[in-house]
Amino acid sequence: MSDVELRHLAAMAAIVEEGSFGRAAARLGYTQSTVSQQVAALERAVGGPVFDRPGGPRPVRLTPLGSVVLEHGRAVLARAEGLATAVDRFRAGDGRIDIGTFQSVSNVILPSVVRRLRDEHPGCDIRLSEEEPEQPQIGDLDLLFYDGRLDGDVEHRKLLDDPYLLVAGAGTFPEGPVPLELLDGVPMVAWPLTCDQPSMEQALAASGARPRIVFRSAVNDTLLSMVRAGLGSAVLPWLAIRGADVQADDRLRVHELRPSPPPREIYLHWQAGRIHSPLAGRAVDIAVEVAAELAPPSTGA
Repeated sequence: MSDVELRHLAAMAAIVEEGSFGRAAARLGYTQSTVSQQVAALERAVGGPVFDRPGGPRPVRLTPLGSVVLEHGRAVLARAEGLATAVDRFRAGDGRIDIGTFQSVSNVILPSVVRRLRDEHPGCDIRLSEEEPEQPQIGDLDLLFYDGRLDGDVEHRKLLDDPYLLVAGAGTFPEGPVPLELLDGVPMVAWPLTCDQPSMEQALAASGARPRIVFRSAVNDTLLSMVRAGLGSAVLPWLAIRGADVQADDRLRVHELRPSPPPREIYLHWQAGRIHSPLAGRAVDIAVEVAAELAPPSTGA
């Protein structure tokens, strides 16, 4: 039975549907002798005749063995057609993609990536997971956004520099850029000491600014709520500020810092050597396009 080929089954089904070897050959684009050879090969593989051949103008008829072969053969042909369709859809981008993300990328960059992917490939299956571990792993993910370069066997594209800005209650500081030394000893709410937060706080300290941290939370909205409540100010990356629409809140003010702490860097990573699906490759291109369309403020020293 391992000698049965799809083309043999396709020829058999065409003969049954058309009623003759000649009409089946015309439909399939073969010669009649080629169709006869395929049927002969099928009969050798299954160990008996699949057609009664009455000759003349009378249509060929299935033998009992032929009926069994046709029933299962049509199921095989349907599965093969389904496989071909699935492969075509995969090549066109209608596959599945698993993306790891984090808070501010989820709010600002990823919605545009997802919308454009779904506009281009309505049948695609997009799976998202949001975590911010200290040492993220790509694992089974196709793509992973992270604020920094990952170690290990990974490749990456840098998307943008994300500058740090000061968010304070209205009237806390004069309008315009705030010198870093003014933050020394002032109450501040901040992220936990994970990801890029330690290097940012070290940069503040190197410039003589050692704020008094009164509260830490990994949720940007929580930090901003505490700023509104007057607990302290916050130094947050621009993506987090944009994602929370801080500029529209008249209780808050956003200030550039002088000198500016080094920005955090947003990267998109994937496993080195892994063959990208067309969908994953397109997601990388779209993420680069979306990041290029964003306009973080330029903060000079």
